[in-house]
Amino acid sequence: MKKEFAVIGLGRFGGSICHALAEEGMEVMAIDVNEDRVNEFARIASHAVVGDTTDESVIKSLGIRNFDHVIVAIGDNIQASILTTLILKEVGVKKITVKATNDYHAKVLRKIGADHVVHPERDMGRRIAHSIVSNNVLDYLELSDEHSIVEIVANEKLSGHSIIDLDIRAKYGINIVAIKRENEIIVSPQANEKIQFNDILIVIGADVDINRFEKKVMS
Repeated sequence: MKKEFAVIGLGRFGGSICHALAEEGMEVMAIDVNEDRVNEFARIASHAVVGDTTDESVIKSLGIRNFDHVIVAIGDNIQASILTTLILKEVGVKKITVKATNDYHAKVLRKIGADHVVHPERDMGRRIAHSIVSNNVLDYLELSDEHSIVEIVANEKLSGHSIIDLDIRAKYGINIVAIKRENEIIVSPQANEKIQFNDILIVIGADVDINRFEKKVMS
């Protein structure tokens, strides 16, 4: 069965989610107070609706409580974002993801019951900064304030050494959870797996440990 999603707020963030979900073949209801924005998504989403989601009667009339997942992507009005999230929670929506514009906004959203809070601008900024600072880092995904998953390109220092020889877990407190090698992905590599030059190591751990590993081994 197709999952049903509702996206509230059709700016760049919400709009990109609508596009991506529609491309995956999901049922998507696109909602915004701006009629022009809604018209843009009339052919993309399964349903495109003009509506003020700070009005509980509007949310109830759209039957949003029956959707599998609702994404609140309202970016320019924190009050509307908070009130919409609160109403969604009260009517019994199963899962709610909300875009936060700052840390205070995120804290309030968590307090009122948002299942997942995202900071797209902040997170993208950190990913770009991380890749700029280190030539070996391809991608960076923040798991929490202190832990991340990072894609690191293996250099000559690592090439030809096995995971057990390098003893990365004991020395740095991080784990290599997978290795990308050309068209192959090695998941949970064995301790005797030898790292090859230009392998992409998918590493998970605390940010301080990952940074220590980058500076010591990757520089």
